[in-house]
Amino acid sequence: MDRNEQEKFKILLEEKRDELIREAERTLAELTDQNGNIPDPNDRASAESERNFELRIRNRERKLLEKVEAAIQRIEDGEYGECEDCGEVIGLKRLEARPVTTLCIECKTRQETEEKSQGK
Repeated sequence: MDRNEQEKFKILLEEKRDELIREAERTLAELTDQNGNIPDPNDRASAESERNFELRIRNRERKLLEKVEAAIQRIEDGEYGECEDCGEVIGLKRLEARPVTTLCIECKTRQETEEKSQGK
């Protein structure tokens, strides 16, 4: 992968990182601003359910943020686009579809097949 392609992915990943951070900050502000005094039990249950759903989404995004930051680090280290299992180059189409990936399509397919056979 040439330097221009790496720079394109770095910009894409940095934008995604910034978006994830903005969403986390928005959620934190909303949770902090919410008044915890909801007298109606049904409304309180609904609000709690929504809060839990939002927190699950943010947890998934936190994990994605870790992957985004790791991908940016791989770009800076000159290792971006290399499969961590076989060492081969990860195809551009795969990186465009999933910029945080660490596995080429063949290794990812093998990993998923192994997981299915082990019942994970």
